[in-house]
Amino acid sequence: MNSNNFMTTLALLMGLWVTSSLAADNNLVESVVTGCKTELNAYCKDVTPGQKRLLACLYAHNDKLSARCDLALFDAAIQLERAVATLAYVVNECDDDLIQFCSAEQVGEGRLLECLDKNEAVVSSRCKQALTEVGLK
Repeated sequence: MNSNNFMTTLALLMGLWVTSSLAADNNLVESVVTGCKTELNAYCKDVTPGQKRLLACLYAHNDKLSARCDLALFDAAIQLERAVATLAYVVNECDDDLIQFCSAEQVGEGRLLECLDKNEAVVSSRCKQALTEVGLK
């Protein structure tokens, strides 16, 4: 697959993945906020949330973080690493199907997954298996 096709597929699947994992992402953020509540109140209370500013604040004070906060951040990093690995797996398995059947679809609101479902009869077995394995089907 050439790099343009890969980037197109990656963009399509990012939309698919983001739509399907919003609840998990919210739990991840809540976990970090809960685990680092003391540090956020002590060092970052005047930081405006958004654009990773709170994370940057925690990073700036990393020598003062509690074990609980360290663990929450470590756990979040592990979960994000797993999500990226999962995404890479699905990209590898479904790239041809998304390009062939769903490249005209707009990203978001589950449209790519819906497109794959509509085309289930012709979607490759490896794509179907990947979607099942990662819980998207």
